[in-house]
Amino acid sequence: MRIKLINWKRWPGLLAITLLVSIPQIGLLASEVKKIVFIGDSITMGYGLEPEFAYPALIQAKIEARDLPYQVVNAGVSGDTTAGGLRRINWVLRGSQPEIVVIALGGNDGLRGVPVEQTRQNLRKMIDQVRELSPDSDIVLAGMRMPESMGADYSQRFFESFAQVAREKTVALIPFLLEGVGGEAAFNQDDQIHPNAAGQEKIAATVWEHLKPRLLLE
Repeated sequence: MRIKLINWKRWPGLLAITLLVSIPQIGLLASEVKKIVFIGDSITMGYGLEPEFAYPALIQAKIEARDLPYQVVNAGVSGDTTAGGLRRINWVLRGSQPEIVVIALGGNDGLRGVPVEQTRQNLRKMIDQVRELSPDSDIVLAGMRMPESMGADYSQRFFESFAQVAREKTVALIPFLLEGVGGEAAFNQDDQIHPNAAGQEKIAATVWEHLKPRLLLE
């Protein structure tokens, strides 16, 4: 299989979305290729890196290495929030029926001090919207942490909110998207916010562990 990167950032007037197109093997019908959609922010987009180093592209590479019939869509937009994700979810899915939808938003909410309940409510609505638009999609929610500088109480409630929403909505949870990356200088760019290539690899490993059972690998 081959991977073709289509970077929508270079197309005027369109959102920054990278489609990682899996060219199916001979004999595999296009209709048999299933989609995995990542809805996220600059971390998902791969800010500061070429598209092929973002963790969704690394997930696609793992899929390709195993000759699995999945196509990854990187719908990461720099600076996006849960409110922004809610506004664009209909456009992102636009009539498609993904096998898996990964929601990796909330980090920018926390950094801006958005009330935790507002972030929770936006995540709930996003999940409801996915289920309305694509009832058979498996949904995975990626959790996020805030630094203690945001306040211990706020940081704790923010982190716990992802698990709460996952329980309420009965969706899978990745407890912390940046496990082993957040706060680790060696895995971040100079701004100490955005993961570098090595950090993206660690994120991909974390996400892959949660996706494998859904791709029928175990």
